[in-house]
Amino acid sequence: MTTPGTPVGYDRDKLDLSFEFYPPKTEKGEKALAKTVNRLAQLNPDFVSVTFGAGGSVREGTLQTCLSIAKQSGLTAAPHISCVGSTKKILKNYLERYRDAGFNSLFVLRGDVPSDKSTSRIGDFSHANELVAFVKNFGGFKINVACYPEFHPESSDPRKDIEHFVRKVDAGADVAVTQYFFNNASYYRFVEDVHRKGVKIPIVVGLMPIVNFAQIASFSEKCGADLPLWIRKRMEVYQDDPQSQLELGVEIATQQAEDLLRNGAPGIHFYTLNRAEASVRIWEQLGLPAAQPRQG
Repeated sequence: MTTPGTPVGYDRDKLDLSFEFYPPKTEKGEKALAKTVNRLAQLNPDFVSVTFGAGGSVREGTLQTCLSIAKQSGLTAAPHISCVGSTKKILKNYLERYRDAGFNSLFVLRGDVPSDKSTSRIGDFSHANELVAFVKNFGGFKINVACYPEFHPESSDPRKDIEHFVRKVDAGADVAVTQYFFNNASYYRFVEDVHRKGVKIPIVVGLMPIVNFAQIASFSEKCGADLPLWIRKRMEVYQDDPQSQLELGVEIATQQAEDLLRNGAPGIHFYTLNRAEASVRIWEQLGLPAAQPRQG
């Protein structure tokens, strides 16, 4: 007999469940994020992460958002850092500030190149594995890195793409979180491929619920994520109906996550876009533990 509300095969204690936010740019955005954080904190995620923009354009905003989330909710926050626009001096300063603030987990990324592709903003590191090694040598942080089951959009060779990922792992990565995808077969194949290369770290699924189809279609074109035709066709029917898009997006994401978890995915990292509803509903429909008051 199973515990009510907990699907067969799910062990919450062994799942890594987290949410991702981005630093708000306006007062209205700050209030909206605070509301989202309060709602999602009731689900007791393992941690939340906070991104920053191309070229580290909101690096200080990342730090301040992490501090605000930790103070407001007690959630463990993991800031993103990246190579682009970062020097060793700048990064050492931020690593010290993160450490002093009590953060012990980071997302270490190459980062998005600014749209102007200015070489003056590349920084001291060209590749993520170099930054991973720098952070590892600094010490004191759990290192999360990105991976691409459908391959990095700038990669011309899938084999080299996997080699780049393995170098990040060898440099000291502790956990990998995927770019979002909608075809689970790509995740299973990627895991098999990197396991053959000796990779043993957890590969957590990055899940993107489709709340606004036009927005996700635009994101997917830029990041190289395959948006299946069947999803496009179903979503096109609701192009002027945001609520129906949300309902369908939650249904698709829940089915996708359920299949992944039942087949061994070690966790889910929800890309929230600073909104709570879709993530909450997916969490509940998966039968994960109900919301509980956080202590302290």
